[in-house]
Amino acid sequence: MTDRHHLLVHGATFAAVDDRGDISGVRGGGSPDGLFVRDARHLSRWQLTVDGALPEVLTPVADGDGARCVLVPRGGRQEPPAHTLFREQAVGDGSFVESLRVTSNRPVPTTIRLAITADADFTDQFELRADHRTYVKSGAVRSRQVLDDGLEFGYRRGEWRSCTTIATEPAPDGVEETGTGARRLVWTLELEPHGTTELVLRVIGRPHGDRRALRVPRDPAALNEQLLAMEGEFVEGVAFPTGWPELAAACARGLADLASLQVPATGPDGEKLKVPAAGAPWFLTLLGRDALLTSLFALPYRPQLAAATLPALAATQATEAGANAVAQPGKIVHEVRHGELAHFGQVPYGRYYGSVDATPLFLILFGAYVEQTGDLATARRLERNARAAVGWMLDHGGLTSRGYLVYRADKGGLANQNWKDSPGAICSADGSRPMGTVMAAGAQGYAYDALRRTAWVARTVWADETYAALLEQAAADLRDRFQQDFWMRKSSFPALALDGEGRQVDALASDAGHLLWSGLLDKEYGEEVGRRLLEPDFFSGWGVRTLAAGQAAYHPLSYHRGSVWPHDNALIALGLARYGLHDEARAVAHAMVDAATAGGHRLPEVLAGYGRDTHPEPVPYPHACVRESRSAAAPLALLTAVGGA
Repeated sequence: MTDRHHLLVHGATFAAVDDRGDISGVRGGGSPDGLFVRDARHLSRWQLTVDGALPEVLTPVADGDGARCVLVPRGGRQEPPAHTLFREQAVGDGSFVESLRVTSNRPVPTTIRLAITADADFTDQFELRADHRTYVKSGAVRSRQVLDDGLEFGYRRGEWRSCTTIATEPAPDGVEETGTGARRLVWTLELEPHGTTELVLRVIGRPHGDRRALRVPRDPAALNEQLLAMEGEFVEGVAFPTGWPELAAACARGLADLASLQVPATGPDGEKLKVPAAGAPWFLTLLGRDALLTSLFALPYRPQLAAATLPALAATQATEAGANAVAQPGKIVHEVRHGELAHFGQVPYGRYYGSVDATPLFLILFGAYVEQTGDLATARRLERNARAAVGWMLDHGGLTSRGYLVYRADKGGLANQNWKDSPGAICSADGSRPMGTVMAAGAQGYAYDALRRTAWVARTVWADETYAALLEQAAADLRDRFQQDFWMRKSSFPALALDGEGRQVDALASDAGHLLWSGLLDKEYGEEVGRRLLEPDFFSGWGVRTLAAGQAAYHPLSYHRGSVWPHDNALIALGLARYGLHDEARAVAHAMVDAATAGGHRLPEVLAGYGRDTHPEPVPYPHACVRESRSAAAPLALLTAVGGA
């Protein structure tokens, strides 16, 4: 997001507004504005005018849970503003509430004409991305209906129905057509000398299939109180480090963000769950990999995230093959979408399985959760799902036939299906891309850990010694193969991947730190890798870069070729601590905490890879998610790795 837009998030709903609280309906680019509910834009225009003109910003919207700004009519030094507008906005579950307080600055009665121009285009989020794709929406019809207290916008396409309702207090004096499809709600306000009047506007977005009777609080203050109470409950009871207040503040901010990033999901028996969404604005939905890592980071502090994520992913686990969604029996879902384009199959992401690592991560979280909580009921309830996930790794995943987890670029979906999933992320040092199937290093570490953890559950809970021994042997064999095939003797570092012919993809990448987290490397190799990650070409001072500087493929503003990812660094810190490299783990943790402190204690999805020696403030990545669940949980992982040191 750019600094022009400010994000308000509550579950599967978010609003992006500008400095004056307006929504302009921008299409394309990295920062869409609007009110979005479950992947669709339910307000595409929300623009305030006074006496036919846009007011000037006296105090712009500041980042926070609610949006507040102060506006005045345009004027000059010789003509002080006739009135001042105090604007406050907040987002709830499927709702957006605004209060407008207008105060006269004159000693005589004043009349002003206030208007809100509103529209709802119901655009799917995938239509707003900067990938230049267009989607045919045959038979789509939009409608507008004036209500006694406001306005309703409707949208239908075949069986798909959605609507946006605007209710105001007081009711508008009139609703005008604009010639563009938008409607203008108009009030004529009579202000007493130095008098004040207030308007409240409530917007409810109802996506397709949503028949809930939503109760929307009267004003933004009440809505914000609800959100703050929810955040406070999520933070309460966590023991933060007293000797490191900056880390404590980052943990508290992260937990508060996780509270607002929870979205609804359904378990295997139809039970209603709340799981961590990946991030706003683009990924306010369930992504398997993201929810699993977030839940792992938070497990020692908020195990209820794992308790919801595991059954939600079990409920969406593939049971049969599906080419369009890259589905195979036992595979854990990568992404779940609820929008119009997914509904009609115009994008593959309704349930999309293009991830090589969500399945082993599911097993890692499953084992870690059972071990920490002793929840034997969940261990038995999800036994069938865990065994199916192991079966996928051994069969369709490639462990038995190829020796490693493998993936192939998906036409129409993702080119890369590990965590570095942008098209050029898996590359050689010179930037060239591997051909054919890919065996990404990090995924092999996850597979190793998944096999070992599932073996533990099989032995201690399922009482299946034969199965446990089989998985332990598969893990040991994988470890031996990996160190033989992936280790690059010339650079004393593991390859980023193997290509379809088994050749090493030789970029020096941060994924090696994930191998420390999973314990795949022998102690000697692990210590060598850990120290190498803290050398200046890797370590920017704000964290470990995804790709070491000095390689032709490196770019500090690339998504995965030289940027710094907080969740990546959290895994690295945990891995360094696992191998006894505590000084190195503390260095990574301090870098991340300093970056969070510079950003109001919040870590973004990703930072640019510029070094701290030349850039004393972290440089933002231009299109990062401002709120991202893995980054929100990363300070908790750092706390686990280094304590309060």
